[in-house]
Amino acid sequence: MKRRHFVVAASASLALPSLARAASATTLKFIPQIDLAFLDPHWTTANVTRGHGYMVFDTLYGQDGTYTPQPQMVQGHVVENDGKLWKLTLRQGLWWHDGTPVLARDCVASIRRWAKRDAFGGALMAATDELSALDDKTIQFRLNKPFPLLPAALGKPTTPSPVMMPERLANTDPFKQITEMVGSGPFRFVANERVPGALNVYQKFDKYLPRDGGTPDWTAGPKIVHYDRVEWTTIPDAGTKVAALQAGEQDWWENPTHDLLPLLRKDRNITVGISNPTGNVNMMRPNHLQPPFNNPAVLRALFYAIDQASFMEAIVGNDPSMYYTPHGFFCPKTPMASDVGLDPLRGPRDYAKVRQMLKQAGYAGEKVTMLVATDYAQFKAIGDVAADMMSQCGMNVDYVATDWGTMLQRRNNRGPVDQGGWSCFFTGWEGEDHMNPSNHYAIRGNGNDDSAWPGWCVSPRLEEFRNAWFDAPSVAAQQKICQDMQLQCMVDVPSIPLGQFVQPTAYRTSVTGVLPGFATFWNVRPT
Repeated sequence: MKRRHFVVAASASLALPSLARAASATTLKFIPQIDLAFLDPHWTTANVTRGHGYMVFDTLYGQDGTYTPQPQMVQGHVVENDGKLWKLTLRQGLWWHDGTPVLARDCVASIRRWAKRDAFGGALMAATDELSALDDKTIQFRLNKPFPLLPAALGKPTTPSPVMMPERLANTDPFKQITEMVGSGPFRFVANERVPGALNVYQKFDKYLPRDGGTPDWTAGPKIVHYDRVEWTTIPDAGTKVAALQAGEQDWWENPTHDLLPLLRKDRNITVGISNPTGNVNMMRPNHLQPPFNNPAVLRALFYAIDQASFMEAIVGNDPSMYYTPHGFFCPKTPMASDVGLDPLRGPRDYAKVRQMLKQAGYAGEKVTMLVATDYAQFKAIGDVAADMMSQCGMNVDYVATDWGTMLQRRNNRGPVDQGGWSCFFTGWEGEDHMNPSNHYAIRGNGNDDSAWPGWCVSPRLEEFRNAWFDAPSVAAQQKICQDMQLQCMVDVPSIPLGQFVQPTAYRTSVTGVLPGFATFWNVRPT
């Protein structure tokens, strides 16, 4: 069926406010980790956009706290032909925010668009001979080989997010941002109230139908909304954030800085909790196209200068319980993590040795242009430590203080530093992003691809290991491949891990029902 049915009554009801609800409207005021600079959840790896995306859009599968995919927009699936034919059936009652029904062809277009930007999605499509809509409710994957991780790919809670959108939006070039926020998620984006750099507003979508049964857990289970309105307010200064939270002007601060945690914990009106057990992993991402980091030997020398504990203490203070080192290339304390090959990151740091290694590697005083997002507390902290470390190693450091949004734009420049390019930037991910190779952008070796993550490392060996991981017959085989990948990362240095830390969240006691994982706004309710 190719014709979309427009339901006039539904469209009209979506356009009209509910007067009864307005009389007792509830609003949740939220301080996000950083300004929401980009709105398209297919287009960027920014976690703040992921959070926005899960409010406005929905996914075919969710993921529970055991990292197991669960049906979300789909009622279920059947697998045939020895694992090479999958049929996914959409559940009844799904509507886009513009009043039109969610159809299988919308989802097919969305999957195709997302997969062109996402590493896991790219692996799924490489195993797919045909993706089609059999009818309005059935999505079919005809595979060239079994891909048992299909639900995990379509339900991954990491960036870029596998959200579904109407076909007319999903047909947008994946390398251009969509300009209209129409999803089928539990909230509508109130575009006319957006103030870039300051405010984003979401309204409860009254036609959203949560899935039946189950328990809300991470991004799985029924998404039941208890607030009529959610306001995201960008506040640059940490002191202003904590004052607003204490005064009740804001209800929830996503990522309070660690130096203010003692103050927050003393306030009986504020709850401080750890929602994400995988923590935050931080890194330096070098530019492999431009000197001096186009030479992996220069990067390998820096392993002997980096003190991961110093980087983490710059964020969390002198509390070893709040961070973990040595941190390799996979999230610590998860199945694919190991300490194989990490000896260069251990032991006393020796700047004199590093200076000699840099000289032997051919470093000739080239400028190291560091992009440091100073409006993001953790990235400023690790950027400051890195600048001092590199200076003591005799490198010519050019510290470029910028804001997060500008950094995200500038890092796409592949040119020389004197033409607006860069040498390295500092960023972080939730540990879940780095649990395995499926979605781990920082260890890809596909720098020749247009879709490669900025930094553009080229390593055929890393790509070979990654492809083999998808086909590994057991967890033990996957673990061995990840050990080999880590050894190769210590040679090719696609990125430099700087440590893992625990990131608390803080909200007033008038708020309850906060779920584990990243900040989501279903299940949350006023007390």
